[in-house]
Formats: sequence, C-alpha cells, structure tokens
Amino acid sequence: MKAIDSFSGQYHWLSNFSAHGFYISGVWFKTNEHFYQAMKTLDEKERLQIIECDSPQCAKKLGKTCTIRDNWDKIKIEIMWVGLRNKFDQNPELKRYLLETGDVELIEGNWWGDTFFGQCPIGNGHNHLGKLLMKLRKQYKNEQLLKRFF
Repeated sequence: MKAIDSFSGQYHWLSNFSAHGFYISGVWFKTNEHFYQAMKTLDEKERLQIIECDSPQCAKKLGKTCTIRDNWDKIKIEIMWVGLRNKFDQNPELKRYLLETGDVELIEGNWWGDTFFGQCPIGNGHNHLGKLLMKLRKQYKNEQLLKRFF
C-alpha cells in the first residue's frame, strides 16, 4: 500500500470524528474534534457548550462560531498534537492500529476543502493531520525500540 488517503471506512479511527474519547485535566472529550474545537475559545461558557455537544459535527459547527482566542493560529497545530497524543495514549487499540500502518503515508484526504489539516482530491493541502499522525507513529516506534533495551 502506498498511502492511506482517507480517514473513513476501515481507517475512520484516524479521524478526529472517531468516537475514541479521552481525558485531559479531568475533562472528558468525546472525540478529538470536541477537544480541538473547545480549545479555540477561552470563553468558558462557549467551551463547555462545545464539550457537551452530542456529536463531533455539532462541536465543529460551534467551533466555527465561538470567540476565537487571539493566539489560535500560532497554537492550533500544538493543540491538535496534544489531542492526538491523548487520544492514542488513552486508547491502546488505536496505538496498535497506528503502529500496524507501518511506514505508509497518512493523508487526511477530504472533499470539504480543508487544505490546512487535510488534502483535497487534487492534491492541494498541507496535510498537517496526516503529518502529526506519522510523527506520533514514529514516536511510538521509538518508544518500542527503547523498551527492548531496558
């Protein structure tokens, strides 16, 4: 396999919309989308509304209308990293699945036009989500390697 270019179907677990929740600072996030969208705002009421959304689609919708923190563009990749690390650390089966992808390129291919975290069908986009997932996979591989020696 050359690449996984869609985080749907059998690879839906790679998606921020997958129902694999996690805790951060005692707060339960139903999906990584809930976490990412909630971190966009410093307004506690708006943040809680996003966290309590029934679906990641709802969280994304509210994230588009919330009061965006001033430094969002500077920290959004780091926020995504924190969410991914917690999602995969707290859901060991996902960590195993990620490792099982080997060295295959991970591309968050999408039709909705996200050229920042994804890549659109014609190949346009930065694919930051795919790159972060590959970075996480590499860290897990390195951790496994270190465990062999200790």
